[in-house]
Amino acid sequence: MFKHTKAFSGFSVNDIQKAKEFYGNVLGLEIKEGIMGILELHIEGNNPVIVYPKPNHEPATFTILNFPVDNVDKAVDALIEKGVVFEQYGGDIKTDEKGISRDNGGPHIAWFKDPAGNILSVLEVK
Repeated sequence: MFKHTKAFSGFSVNDIQKAKEFYGNVLGLEIKEGIMGILELHIEGNNPVIVYPKPNHEPATFTILNFPVDNVDKAVDALIEKGVVFEQYGGDIKTDEKGISRDNGGPHIAWFKDPAGNILSVLEVK
C-alpha cells in the first residue's frame, strides 16, 4: 500500500528559533521554513525531516536522527568546537572521555542533544 510513497519523519521541539539556529548553524543543514512554524531539514539523499513547535514538548528518549560520518573523532571534535556537549554513558554502551562509544558491538558512535533535549548521534560508517 505505501511501498512507493515518499514518507518523511518529524519530531517536536519547544523553541523553533533555537532549533533553526542549532540545525542550520551548528549542524550546517539546509533549512526551509514551512507553514505554521514548521522547519524542513534537508538532508542529502532523503526526504525532508520536519521539525515542528509543540508547547508541551517532551524530549525523545531515543535517538531521533543519526548522522553517518567517515570519522567519528573528527565529527565529535568539530561539534565540540561549536559548543555541542556529548552524552556520557556507562554499562553496555560505555563512552570514553569524548563521549564516543567504541567496540561495543556496533559502530563507533557518539550521542548529543539538540536545544529541546532530543537525542542525535554521529556514527562512523566505513
